[in-house]
Amino acid sequence: MSAHPVIPGFYSDPSICRVGDEYYLVTSSFEYFPGVPVFRSVDLVHWTQVGNALPRAEAFNLSPGLAGASRGIFAATIRHRDGLFWVVTTCREDVLRGQVLVCAPAPEGPWSEPLFIDGAVGIDPDLAWDEDGQCYLTWTQSAICQAKVSLQTGRLLSVPVAIWSGTGLAHTEGPHLYRVDGWWYLLVAEGGTHTGHAVSVSRSRSISGPFEPSPGNPLLSHRSLDHPVQATGHADLVELSGGGWAMVHLGIRQRGGSPGFHVNGRETFLAGVDWVDGWPTVDEDRYKVGPVDTSFVDAFDADRLDDRWVSPGRTPHGFVTQVPGEGAHLTEWRAADATASLALICVRARDAGWTATAALADGRLALVVRMDDDHWFAVERIGDAVRVRMKNGPVHQVLASTTDAAAGAELVLKARPYQPRLGIRPGGPDSLSAGFDDGTYHELFEIDGRYLSTEVATGYTGRMIGVEALDGPATVRSFSYTRTDD
Repeated sequence: MSAHPVIPGFYSDPSICRVGDEYYLVTSSFEYFPGVPVFRSVDLVHWTQVGNALPRAEAFNLSPGLAGASRGIFAATIRHRDGLFWVVTTCREDVLRGQVLVCAPAPEGPWSEPLFIDGAVGIDPDLAWDEDGQCYLTWTQSAICQAKVSLQTGRLLSVPVAIWSGTGLAHTEGPHLYRVDGWWYLLVAEGGTHTGHAVSVSRSRSISGPFEPSPGNPLLSHRSLDHPVQATGHADLVELSGGGWAMVHLGIRQRGGSPGFHVNGRETFLAGVDWVDGWPTVDEDRYKVGPVDTSFVDAFDADRLDDRWVSPGRTPHGFVTQVPGEGAHLTEWRAADATASLALICVRARDAGWTATAALADGRLALVVRMDDDHWFAVERIGDAVRVRMKNGPVHQVLASTTDAAAGAELVLKARPYQPRLGIRPGGPDSLSAGFDDGTYHELFEIDGRYLSTEVATGYTGRMIGVEALDGPATVRSFSYTRTDD
């Protein structure tokens, strides 16, 4: 299996479908909006984001700040039927309202307003149609549950029933159903979404069971293996346009000393699938996947923010205005000494090594890399001063400050991958450096990257890099992200 994801960065719980010769994929997004990013590919290896299925945070009862971290929008399923793309997912804060359903004629949208499916309480919903065209909603509660559903009204048409409880591993979830050669196959994730993660499968002649488990379970797992990709699980299958099958699944890339640290969240990986004696088997070496070119420069000269930009707990389009030739006007802000973000726009960190820069046109600005409001590292321009701040749990501190930075100097953050050295105690997954660049990079402070890892911060997301105005409006002339080493 390649150690490289096909979609690097915090893009977890992938779901996939095919329309003609093109493939479409969605992932979870948790507290960040716009939510449920949508990708397109023609070869399964190279993916381009084309939109977001949930563009408005205002449609949901999201928790603000730290209370909303790793909540929001959980795993989604994407399917295509009768000329429409359907996406079904869960909002954690609105879980008692039922699953969330939207549709669109094209993956770019426009997507319909969210419809809540009352009575379907739980997470990880799936859509499948039987031979008569009846749609079934399958999701995770205490077991894998199922009911008939009307996609037009969002009403359940039958009483939910439990159809499978898994193989005995913990946390059976993430169901997907497929009809192949007269059998219905139920794919699930098990073992918890960390290093015990696994994919299992069962089958039945009926869409509603009873289901018998595969004798080859787990279908996929890297638990207890010496492999750079761990926590493999939460998979979805797709039948290829030229015949054959493939699987997308999540995984993590841990680095540094024991027990290992992952910082970019759960990422999307690719594998081949064969059918042997009536059961799917996984070929992890079928696809040759190399590093993805993740570098970009945004001069904010389009009529709206690029789809990659998101904000925790709110929709960024409400407080960001792009003006060609000027940049992005940030019209809302937080106090310079505050520790919780209020008007942050950010993108996902996607590599082991990277450099991010922000060029400020006017105002005061923070360039920050974060896991959540309790775990972040920032370089800030406040008048004539450039300072470095960090928050790690209850500890908040200004780490360095200087007035030597010229007015036009860019704010800079860098991630440098961990390099083991003989005789030196293993450290974190990387180091994080903050400073400014006036033609030469001036580092002001460096920290061990473990403090901004999932193993320290907990949760389901990964590092995000972004900008936020301080004490008043600000204008960002440009932002760049450069992959430096993987």
